[in-house]
Amino acid sequence: MLLKVEMATPASNEAIKAGTLQKTMETALQKLRPEAAYFTVENGCRTAYIFFDLIDPSDLPMISEPFFIGLDAKVHYSPVMNPEDLRRGLAAIQPKG
Repeated sequence: MLLKVEMATPASNEAIKAGTLQKTMETALQKLRPEAAYFTVENGCRTAYIFFDLIDPSDLPMISEPFFIGLDAKVHYSPVMNPEDLRRGLAAIQPKG
């Protein structure tokens, strides 16, 4: 799963000043144990891209709410595949014979 977290600038500025932005990110990364995490700017906002395995969809509120509440963030999820997932998926649609 790809989790995109686009943080509102005023809220993330306050979180930096209060020292909570780093804690929010570290807590999320500890829970998610991502394959990769990248941080950048998109649409003029601090943005995180976090790639992780979603085991149970009922975890989505637990993952999202700290970003909504603490950073006034826009949160978006996209299913993604690694190369092995792609190979298995393509093999499943190959015509037989």
